[in-house]
Parts: sequence; structure tokens; C-alpha cells
Amino acid sequence: MLASYGKDGRPKKIPKISQNELAKRIGTNRGRVNFFMNKFRKRGHIDYKGGIQINPSLLSVVLGD
Repeated sequence: MLASYGKDGRPKKIPKISQNELAKRIGTNRGRVNFFMNKFRKRGHIDYKGGIQINPSLLSVVLGD
């Protein structure tokens, strides 16, 4: 949902959220969220400039395309 499935190909900014809050929402711990956020950032799927920006490339990774 955060990657705007079915929308145009531009990166989407999401509201500011802490890793603790994100972990609670998805049912895991902050350490796992941090691990994947860093992994996605290093691969260029997300960016932290002025809030989290999610590139559509992340959707293909998550869905396994």
C-alpha cells in the first residue's frame, strides 16, 4: 500500500512514522524494521530525504516480480 500499487511510477512520500510505530503496525520488532529499511535504502528502493520516499521498484521486490 505504501508503494502506491497501481499508481504512476513516481516515488511517493509517506507521513513521518517512527520505526517503533511501523513495527507495531506490521507486527514485528524495531530491529527487523531497521534491518529491512537499511537494506531497502542501500538498494535504492527508499530514501529518507524529508521523510520516507518509497520508489515503485520496492513493490516488484516485495511481490517477487
